[in-house]
Amino acid sequence: MKTIQPKDLSTQELQALLQGAVAPRPIAFVSSINKVGALNLSPFSYFNLFSANPPILVFSPSRRVRNNTTKDTLDNVLEVPEVVIHVVGHDLVEQMSLASTEYAKGVNEFVKAGLTAVPSNLVAPPRVKEAPVAFECKVLQVVPLGDQGGAGNLVICEVLQIHLDENILDTSGAIAPLKLNPVARLGGDWYTKITEDSLFQIPKPLTTLAIGVDQIPEEIRNSPVFSGNNLGRLGNVEQLPSPEEVALFAAREDLEDIRRRFRLDAESWTDHLHRWAKEELEAGNVDLAWKILLQKI
Repeated sequence: MKTIQPKDLSTQELQALLQGAVAPRPIAFVSSINKVGALNLSPFSYFNLFSANPPILVFSPSRRVRNNTTKDTLDNVLEVPEVVIHVVGHDLVEQMSLASTEYAKGVNEFVKAGLTAVPSNLVAPPRVKEAPVAFECKVLQVVPLGDQGGAGNLVICEVLQIHLDENILDTSGAIAPLKLNPVARLGGDWYTKITEDSLFQIPKPLTTLAIGVDQIPEEIRNSPVFSGNNLGRLGNVEQLPSPEEVALFAAREDLEDIRRRFRLDAESWTDHLHRWAKEELEAGNVDLAWKILLQKI
């Protein structure tokens, strides 16, 4: 593994490495306004959710690497501490990118990007009509992280009101990932989006006490068949199948056929069971995988 000391890289090189590795990053599409009423609209991929109570979003307009100047958004929130933060759907990505152009101060990116500014209810900056989600926010604090090019400025925002396009909701009223279709930032010129094939769910052990990988029998834990993800899923159960459940499964005709086939070859029996269990694991059938793994020849 290659080891790198940040001090050995230029700021540009370090920025490229960090942005390539810490990815994908959600994008805050931020509208702001200064004290004379000039609007600004700009995207930031140093952005995330940090609290639900109170609801806090944080984004970071960094100082420009090439000349150590500050961006209009930062200047604006220091004058008028209010913003609207929008989620960028795939159908807005090109206009969002266009709005990142470093136009002269005072140029309206709503107009340049062909987006519609509509009045907000609680804050001075308008919101983007076309955005699927908009958060009206007050800026609680701006925390500078340095005074050199590339230094971030954490803009800590409290959400006052949320606007949702109802078309992104499922029948239960929750946001449906494929309907929201958000884009995220990678390194360089790369972006990514959600597709049906890229979505997957992992059961969270929030209300149960998972047994953990350390409680998996050593023969299984050290098997070359299982990946770390496989072991993590096996360890994410509260308890193993009962001896009665394992015995009932052992009576299955297909398992008896396998047992007869490998009765003189314990190593092949184990390998076959592990590969079978892996297939079931990756299909989401964790209980069945454990019943397979607990069989004896």
